Amino acid sequence: MDFMLLKHPQAESLKQLFTLTFSDSEGPEEGKVVGQLAKDLLEQTNSDDIYVFAAMEHDELVGAIYFTRLWFESDKVAFLLAPVAIRTDFQGKGVGQKLIQYGLEGMAERGASLAFTYGDPAFYGRIGFERITTEQFSAPRQLSYPHGWLAKSLTQYPLEPIAGPSRCVEAFNKPELW
Repeated sequence: MDFMLLKHPQAESLKQLFTLTFSDSEGPEEGKVVGQLAKDLLEQTNSDDIYVFAAMEHDELVGAIYFTRLWFESDKVAFLLAPVAIRTDFQGKGVGQKLIQYGLEGMAERGASLAFTYGDPAFYGRIGFERITTEQFSAPRQLSYPHGWLAKSLTQYPLEPIAGPSRCVEAFNKPELW
């Protein structure tokens, strides 16, 4: 298994990976929404504000994760880890955790000091994410699943709350995604 930063991510192949993976786990409608998000993020986001890391097996895409800029009224460089997809036949083998760890290390090397995600605390907790509240770190939109708001320091310093609002890249700025 090879892990890498995709220098020139292909929107259609990523859309297909996310559509199929989320259709298998959450149903076809969710697959369509997340697949379109994966494509929109690439097509609508400034290249300085997005990074895509991939897991490849014999030159075949088996997983991908996105990091997109998250802005606070602070000098902290923060990114949102989402969406994440590992092909169904590769799930349960540690590929997702290894890919996320690889991506987090890559983001730290690029100067990010904080990573946020919005998902399953049990899964992301195994990778060092901590539950946070919107009082500690505001979310860009109202959360429908508040206990899924998570953060991880990418430095040697612990998490410290940041006052004020946050904002995400435009493709994520939709209430139905939160």
